[in-house]
Amino acid sequence: MRLAYICIIGLFMTSEMAIGAQYKAALVADMDTGQVLYQENSNQLNYPASLTKIMTLYLTFDALEHGRLHLDDYLIVSQSAANASPVKLGLSAGSKIKVEDAIKALAVHSANDVARVLAENLKGGKEGNFASLMTNVATQIGLSRTNFENSSGLPDDDQLSTARDIALLSMAVYKHFPQYWKYFGIKSWSYNGKTYNNGNRLLESYPGCDGMKTGFTSKSKYSLVATAKRGNKRLMSVVLGASNKDVRAAVSIKMLDKGFSMVKIGAAPVVVQTASYDEDEEEFVTQTPAIVQKTWVASGVKYGNSGVQFGAFASRSGAQSQQARIKGILGISTNIEPAPNGMFRVRANGLSDTAAGKLKSDAASAGIDSYIFH
Repeated sequence: MRLAYICIIGLFMTSEMAIGAQYKAALVADMDTGQVLYQENSNQLNYPASLTKIMTLYLTFDALEHGRLHLDDYLIVSQSAANASPVKLGLSAGSKIKVEDAIKALAVHSANDVARVLAENLKGGKEGNFASLMTNVATQIGLSRTNFENSSGLPDDDQLSTARDIALLSMAVYKHFPQYWKYFGIKSWSYNGKTYNNGNRLLESYPGCDGMKTGFTSKSKYSLVATAKRGNKRLMSVVLGASNKDVRAAVSIKMLDKGFSMVKIGAAPVVVQTASYDEDEEEFVTQTPAIVQKTWVASGVKYGNSGVQFGAFASRSGAQSQQARIKGILGISTNIEPAPNGMFRVRANGLSDTAAGKLKSDAASAGIDSYIFH
């Protein structure tokens, strides 16, 4: 019996090693707490490919949230956008596309021409300006090893990120803009008489999968962010640099299965590294320093029309836990507000722009993810 058990374990380890040799980095994280449950080479630099479009959509959602865009607005297609390399919708220069269709084109079909349309319309007609904004916002929300050079993920040697940063960005979309999360779960979408299917196989095959985004270039190989919910738990897997689509899907399933199993038994986080990196963070949203100076309260509150959001949660109890955490660390009171799609936001309201910026900065120093709204 013992010999048989050892043989089974040996076969399992051989299978794990065989799969592991076919991808560069992977992790699985709890989307409500922000804790990384299991990670492999999560801080290794890789090319993000079309996972880049998660940031393009993040900034699009921000523009919608602040009224700079509306879902029924039309965007003009430039010659530069029309010339973008496949995959694309094939929009002609001078034509228009509705904002909501542009969102779906990125989330479902990963259209490079539409990514450029959004970039140019959101930032003065120049994709380069938009890419700079992408990198700046990435830094603001805690991405430490990410640089963007374009809005689509088309090949560029200086466009780099990590599994950890991609996970943090994806989680920021989920927490900051829950009302737009639905777009990442669309299985197919029709436009101008043609139907486009989502490349995320797990939407069809993995129980509870509800998003999020695929990526591929010849240098990056195959990547996938996938999210799934079971009971009151939603997890996210990130796989970068898989050798093909089958490996990408298989490793994503392995990560999610591992994560749900770990959550069920309360297992401690696991870190696996095959190389040495500058930093190694097991939690990227809920880090709490041992001592935090509560300087924001003493700085004085100036009232205004701005506010700071400290996440959106699938349950009221999750929001209450975050509310207590904010109170304990920063010493401020927050409100729990219902959000579209049944989630609960934790917000500090009625602040001036200066006070909101100071609060966000102090929250970041305490390892707390936050977002300024108006």
